[in-house]
Amino acid sequence: MAKTLNTAELRAKSDEELASFITTTTKEIVEVRFQNYTNQLADTSRIGKLRRDLARALTEKNARAAKAAAKA
Repeated sequence: MAKTLNTAELRAKSDEELASFITTTTKEIVEVRFQNYTNQLADTSRIGKLRRDLARALTEKNARAAKAAAKA
């Protein structure tokens, strides 16, 4: 089970780690949703937690891209 990350932890990650986190979180969301549809998921709040983690990570990724574009 993935631990929810706060913004400071996401900012501390490198670009490669952030991309890896986004990929694994996306895959985990698909797995958890499938478990939910088959009534095998015990903690249904996990779906929302994963979606929020993914949104935080994507926001950080986009902020880094915007910052890099502003410097150029």
